[in-house]
Amino acid sequence: MGAFRCEDGLGFPRRPGPSRCRGAAEDRHAHEPRGATLSTVATILPLAASGEGNGFHAPSIAEFFPDAIWFAGTPFEINRIVMVRLLTAAVLVVVMVVAARRAKVVPSRGQNIIELGLDFVRVNIAEEILGHNAKRFVAMLTTIFFSILVFNLTGVVPLLNISSTALIGMPIVLAGWVYLMYLWSGVSKFGVGGYLKNSLFPPGLPWFLYILVTPIEALQVFLFRPATLALRLTANMISGHLILVLCFSATQFFLFEAGGALKAASVLSLGAGVAFTLFEVLVAALQAYIFTLLSAAYLNMAVEEEH
Repeated sequence: MGAFRCEDGLGFPRRPGPSRCRGAAEDRHAHEPRGATLSTVATILPLAASGEGNGFHAPSIAEFFPDAIWFAGTPFEINRIVMVRLLTAAVLVVVMVVAARRAKVVPSRGQNIIELGLDFVRVNIAEEILGHNAKRFVAMLTTIFFSILVFNLTGVVPLLNISSTALIGMPIVLAGWVYLMYLWSGVSKFGVGGYLKNSLFPPGLPWFLYILVTPIEALQVFLFRPATLALRLTANMISGHLILVLCFSATQFFLFEAGGALKAASVLSLGAGVAFTLFEVLVAALQAYIFTLLSAAYLNMAVEEEH
């Protein structure tokens, strides 16, 4: 049992009495800093969220690793994200095929939208970056742009609610495609020795600087370019998904489970959720553009004479 300490209002010792005596544990608690109390509250809230079906459920990285639906434990495992990818790819292919077969001299509204996207990639990305080499790569760049755009937008589609590019596998496949294409294009045009010379030995530098520059260029060409393509896309989609889940989970908690004045906070969290949804649409399009633009830049660096 802890010792009792008795004091008057000024902290001087006083004869023990029920109104003036406190246990040592109580005394320590009374002198805890306010930060410790807030820390305790911050710890209790996540613990409350782990209750069965009750409380605020914060988003976690586990959402990107859902349980298997078919073929669990095999290389062909199908989960919710893979299902979203397959569905999205099928819809994209069907839309493009139907639009191509129904193309008219006087385009419909849907044909106008698709042609606007095709022209955007061809003119503003391929021809702008690659110049006379654009024709070789325009089909590839168009495929990359529309695939990433549609895969990104599944994060804001009701019932799907997760971006197909939020898991690193799909961005790695796309970045690997770009990686192999710019290596193959450079080697095809200059040969292995010529491509390595153009890529790893920038012209115009004193010979002793190549000791420093060449290893950096090698890391950039063979590692950093494909890695940053994949990681940038994945990181943006993961963060966007977590923010949306946080906003709408908080809205549900404040509206249906919180009490008193906290219910009013649901208006703020819902407004933030709507705003971030619109922002996520912008980010989805922007990331598709950035990925395609950088892909065109890397292809151009592989086939141009000097850079």
